[in-house]
Amino acid sequence: MTEDTPVRLLVILSDDSSVRMELHNGIPNSLEELIDEVKNACGLGGFIRLQYKDTDFGNMFVNLTSTTVIKDLAVLKVIRLDPDSTVVLYALDPPGSSIPLVGLDSDDSSVSAHTDDTILLSSPSSDSLRTQQWPRQFPIPRFSYDTECQLQRGNAEYMRSQTRLTPSSKMLSDVLEKVAESIYAYTPYPEDSDFSDVAEALTKKHPCLKEPGSYNESYGWKRRMKMKMANYRTQLKAHGTSAEVTVNSLKSKSQGDSYPAKNVKRPRRAEANHFPSLPSGETTGSLEQERVSLLTELQKKNNRQTIKEKMAKTFGYRRQEIVHKQPSIEDMLERWPALFQMEEINAEFMRVTTVPLETKFLAQLDKHTSKLLEVIRSKGGRVKEQTKATLQVLDETVDITIRRECIFKSLMIYLGEPVHHLIKECQDMQENEAAMAIVSGNEDIKIVIDGTEVLREVPTIATAVAMFFGLTYALNIKYPKNLQYTLEFVQKVLMELGGKKMSPKIHRLNTQLYSQE
Repeated sequence: MTEDTPVRLLVILSDDSSVRMELHNGIPNSLEELIDEVKNACGLGGFIRLQYKDTDFGNMFVNLTSTTVIKDLAVLKVIRLDPDSTVVLYALDPPGSSIPLVGLDSDDSSVSAHTDDTILLSSPSSDSLRTQQWPRQFPIPRFSYDTECQLQRGNAEYMRSQTRLTPSSKMLSDVLEKVAESIYAYTPYPEDSDFSDVAEALTKKHPCLKEPGSYNESYGWKRRMKMKMANYRTQLKAHGTSAEVTVNSLKSKSQGDSYPAKNVKRPRRAEANHFPSLPSGETTGSLEQERVSLLTELQKKNNRQTIKEKMAKTFGYRRQEIVHKQPSIEDMLERWPALFQMEEINAEFMRVTTVPLETKFLAQLDKHTSKLLEVIRSKGGRVKEQTKATLQVLDETVDITIRRECIFKSLMIYLGEPVHHLIKECQDMQENEAAMAIVSGNEDIKIVIDGTEVLREVPTIATAVAMFFGLTYALNIKYPKNLQYTLEFVQKVLMELGGKKMSPKIHRLNTQLYSQE
C-alpha cells in the first residue's frame, strides 16, 4: 500500500447508481489490487476497468493506468467489459453519415459501457475519438441472432464430434461485416499481426469455425478479413464518411501524388487518432475562428481551462492540418502556440495515442531501471568505458531526477547512439543549428526542433525526453535517423505503442528486460 491513512472514494456504477467506499489500508500499489477492492466493495463480478475524474482535463473521466493518481475523495467510474460485446470508440463525421454500427444486442450492454468521455458508437451524432489502443486479446463482437444461434449449435456439435461448421454465404457475410466494423473501432489500417490476432480470437471463441490443416487453424479467416477490410475502406471512401480513409483517395491527393500507394497518410507508430474527423456540426471555417479566438485567450491570465477546452475542440482541425499540409515548425508556432506548452503536449499525445505521456514514461523508466542497469553493466568494451562516469554519478546519488537522467544516457550509449545526438550542452549548440535536440545549460532545459526553440524551462532531462518524444507525435515528425533506436525503445518498450514489430536490437533488449534470470 502506498499510504496507511484511510482513503475515501466515490465509485460510479451507472448513471443512477454510485457507491461510497473506504480503503482503510490506503491506496493499493497496483491497479489490479484496486480493481479487486472495488469489485469486492461493490459486489461486482466479471471483467471491469476503471476511469478516474481528471481535473487537469476538465474533470473528464480518463482510463486509469496507475494508482499513483488516486487521492482521497477521488471519483472513479466502473466500465464493465463484456467479452460478448464490443465497445466502439472512434470519431464520426456530421449527422447523416452512414458508417455501419457495431451491433449490440441489448440496451444493458450499451448502458454499462457508456461514459462521459468514452461514447459508444450508437448514434450518428457522436463525435468521440478512439480511446483505446489495439487490445491484447481482440473482443469478437456479437453477430446477428440467426448467426449466433448457428454458432452456438455448431460449437456444441464440435465439442461432441469435432465436426466443423461450414458457414453459409449469408452467415459468412454477417461475420466478416461485424468483425470489420470492430477492427475499424481500433484502426482503419490493421497490421498483418493484427489480422492474425482477430482470426485466432474468432476460432477460439467459436471453435466450430476452425480450419484444420491451415496455420493456427485460422489462416483462411485471416485472408478473408484482409479482403473484407480493404472492401470496407473502399465503402467508407465512396460514402465520404471517414476522414482518415477519404484523405487517401486519389481525388484528395495532389496531382503529383495521384497514385494509390504514394503518400498514404496512415498511422505508422500506433496512433489511434492519426487523422480524425472534424466534430459534428463544425466546419473548417468555424474551427478556424476557434483557432483565432484561442490566440486571444492565450493573452489572458488565469485562463488555463478555456485554453484546454479550445485545444480539445480544435484537435481534429489541427491534426488534419499537420498531417495533410505538413507545416513548418515556425508556422506551427505562429498558428498554434498553445501546443508548445507541457500541459498541451501531454494532452495532445493522449488525444493522438490514448496513452498518457509523461506519467507513463517516467513510471516505465523507473520500472525498468534495475534491469536496465543489470544489462548495461554486463557489457564490456565501448559500453563499459563510455558509461563508467555516468554510472558512477548514478551510484553516488539518491536524487530520482539525476538517476533517471543517468540511466537514460547510459541506455543511449548501450544502443550505440551518442548522448549528444539528443542531449546537448548549451555551449555545444552552434547558432542557427538545424537540429532536433534537448539543450541543457544556464539553469534551463529547452527543446529545439529544426533550429527553432519550441519549449523551455523544462524541469528535468527525463521530462524533456518525454516532451521531445511527445512532440514527434503531436507534430507528426519522423524519428531522426541518429536517434532511431533510442526513440524506438521509448515508443515500443516504455510507452508500449506498436510493440509487436521491433528491430532486432530493441527486441533483444526487450527480451532481456523481461527475462527472469
